Amino acid sequence: MTTIHPIDIILHKRDGLALTDAEIHALIRAIVDRTTEKQLITDAQIASFLMAVFQRGLNPQELATLTSAMRTSGDTFDAAPLHTFTIDKHSTGGVGDKTSLLIAPILAAAGLASPTPAGIPGICVPMISGRSLGHTGGTLDKLETIPGFNTQLNLTQLADVLKKCGAALIGQTPRIVPADRILYGLRDHTGTVESPFLITASIMSKKLAEDLNALVLDVKVGSGAFMPTYEKSRLLAELMVQTGEASGTRTVALLTSMDEPLGRFSGNWVEVWECIDIMRATHKETRHPMSRDIIQLSNILAGWMLHLAGRADTPEAGASLSDEILLSGEAYKAWLRIVTAQGGDTAIFMDPAAHHKSTATRTITAPHSGYLASMDCKQVGWAVQRLGAGRTKPGDPVSAHAGIEMHAKLGDRLEANQPLITLFAEDPSLLDEPEDMLRKTLQISATPPQLQPLIHEVVKKPN
Repeated sequence: MTTIHPIDIILHKRDGLALTDAEIHALIRAIVDRTTEKQLITDAQIASFLMAVFQRGLNPQELATLTSAMRTSGDTFDAAPLHTFTIDKHSTGGVGDKTSLLIAPILAAAGLASPTPAGIPGICVPMISGRSLGHTGGTLDKLETIPGFNTQLNLTQLADVLKKCGAALIGQTPRIVPADRILYGLRDHTGTVESPFLITASIMSKKLAEDLNALVLDVKVGSGAFMPTYEKSRLLAELMVQTGEASGTRTVALLTSMDEPLGRFSGNWVEVWECIDIMRATHKETRHPMSRDIIQLSNILAGWMLHLAGRADTPEAGASLSDEILLSGEAYKAWLRIVTAQGGDTAIFMDPAAHHKSTATRTITAPHSGYLASMDCKQVGWAVQRLGAGRTKPGDPVSAHAGIEMHAKLGDRLEANQPLITLFAEDPSLLDEPEDMLRKTLQISATPPQLQPLIHEVVKKPN
């Protein structure tokens, strides 16, 4: 058997050649084995490979093989014993983006509905989520503000929760896609974070390790998006759909607006609080007006998931069903089951506002009348991070109670001195810089702005 050397793989990609399946699999094996006595590749060589991919890109076959090799570099979930339709949702990250906390219980409630439509299996959602990094929030940080909630389940425990509840929300275990942990850690230090090919392999290897039948992707566009332009966001969506479909997983991507924070709150506990309020509202009139966009987006994404799972004839019908489940209270019941199964204390949901323990607050008001016209949503996200709710590098601690409350949405008419945004922190000294950042980015104009649609485009495999 011919030995494949890492340097040869690097040189091939550097020179614009297509890598063979054997070369890609050998590279990933070497990357994972480098933590053992088999030191076949150095960090410098891995960094060189990342830069070669950044500069040269990957063709569809290379990308599919790289994703598959990363996916099988460690443990993978086996959903077959559950005898269900396994589906998940992934977002590329945003500010106030708490859709996972609503979608998991919505789908769980739909999957546990009795009777199940004839010939259609149940639904399970093995949602493996991440932590906040940079200006974007993290689902795990939000969940861990619930006392006792265990996000670190192993795959056996994951299967048990899915059997009981139909959905589970956990973090990536050390043995799931270990190759991605190594590559992800080096991308930030090598100037290769923005490569759509490396992003695709990173996201899709983790999601496909869940043994999914279908996947719905929420790819952000706008000032708060990770990708800098609409064109690059669309390319990322296309690559992820292409890679998911190549693996046999039905995959759809929605390009969604990220020009302002989603919903009423951005932070950790405050976002859980908002979702509890949404799930406990049994009439549309009792929903908080600042939550309208997060409810709409959650229903649209859940609608696509319900459609792919065979529970709705169209995505639009799925969105209507999703809203019915929310208003019926069934999603809230499913949420309580999930939290209980993962060790969380549901007693605090009786009065979530009382659990909000920020020790310092400050409200920014409108300096003059007009319309809330624009903001750099990424700057808003950084303000939330600097209040203590986020982290600048993996491993940093986060505040459970830091964050912001929005009192207006883009396009809203404002009067002078009307509240715009309230800041929360657990340390009063952390208020000044975020306040300055927010005052500079929140723009009020005399005329209404032209608003972007919440959903820009749907990317899916051609019929």
